[in-house]
Amino acid sequence: PAAGAPAAEDEDDVVDPFNVSSKSKSGIDYSKLIVKFGSSAITEDLISRLERVTNRKAHPWIRRGVFFSHRDLGFILDHVEKGGKMYLYTGRGPSSESLHLGHLIPFMFTKWLQDAFGCPLVIQLTDDEKFLWKEISVTETHRLAHENCKDIIACGFDVNKTFIFSDYEYVGTMYPNIVRIQRATTYSSVKAIFGFTDSDNIGKHAFPATQAAPSFSSSFPHIFGQDERVPCLIPCAIDQDPYFRLTRDAAPKLGFLKPALIHSKFFPALQGFDTKMSASDENSAIYVTDTPKQIKDKVNKYAFSGGRDTVEEHRRLGADLSVDVTFAYLSFFEFDDAKLEHIRDEYGSGRMLSGEVKAELVKVLQPLVANHQKARAMVTDDVVRTFMSTRHIEP
Repeated sequence: PAAGAPAAEDEDDVVDPFNVSSKSKSGIDYSKLIVKFGSSAITEDLISRLERVTNRKAHPWIRRGVFFSHRDLGFILDHVEKGGKMYLYTGRGPSSESLHLGHLIPFMFTKWLQDAFGCPLVIQLTDDEKFLWKEISVTETHRLAHENCKDIIACGFDVNKTFIFSDYEYVGTMYPNIVRIQRATTYSSVKAIFGFTDSDNIGKHAFPATQAAPSFSSSFPHIFGQDERVPCLIPCAIDQDPYFRLTRDAAPKLGFLKPALIHSKFFPALQGFDTKMSASDENSAIYVTDTPKQIKDKVNKYAFSGGRDTVEEHRRLGADLSVDVTFAYLSFFEFDDAKLEHIRDEYGSGRMLSGEVKAELVKVLQPLVANHQKARAMVTDDVVRTFMSTRHIEP
């Protein structure tokens, strides 16, 4: 991959589209990251507004601070409140056969947003990006895009409002906007944002415009016709923000609206907040293909514990929840607020032991993964073709 960009570094915290790492046992300092990236924190007032505009309770991930930062979410809410149309845009870089739970988070959340706003959604599969960055062939990256598409569809998206596309297949339609973005973006700014060097291939240097193009409604004439002013909301992990800072810089030069963003925190590897989930280490993550036994074994063996060294010490001091991966996973996937708070109190005070909390997590993850596997089994090649077909979608 390209050299790490000087995006956000703070005492060994590194966050850019190619590298995310922290030396702290409790992971990235997100409040400092908001300041460095120049985004805005999602406040209680903004959550209340979101609930009023969508007429539903905010998703637990917003209320719990998993989605914690934004750019111009207030503008989107103003626009929708006045009866305006909008659309959602998210994506996936298909570099592996199987997704892990961290990959599902933006799609599960985007599904909630699609239901809440009742709007169209476009999902970009950046098979071209993975060819440029990884030692994977064009044919294989294209195949992986279609395989990953099945896992994305299994999250429950509305086929009447969702367009999923491979860059290889759809780039021609977007190309006028891609070259507009390229002309509006200087090489020095791309180097500054992404840290590209002279040894990086020219495809990498040009790619950011391809990821930027779906932010503009004119990239989808089969959905929006000639309307170039339909605003876009992008849910993504915050490491993708540099792509959209570039996009937002280019937008006014092109007469387009700046895309709005809503950023998530990172889902930790089983081994701790200071480690990375790695495709080369299948025990670093829970995969959507894992069996119930594999899930149980991985949680029990590998999930980093904030429990103390002895039971006596644990009863006295309680668990350190800031480093405990099991509790972090529960805060993502245990959607019962009262139950999560009960575990927080019991475990944090030492009344619950690490093994008991791990058993609670296993009970949550096994049905979640099994239900995903059932949903994916229903996704045929015909279903994929329908989602990926360039067809009219009601804006």
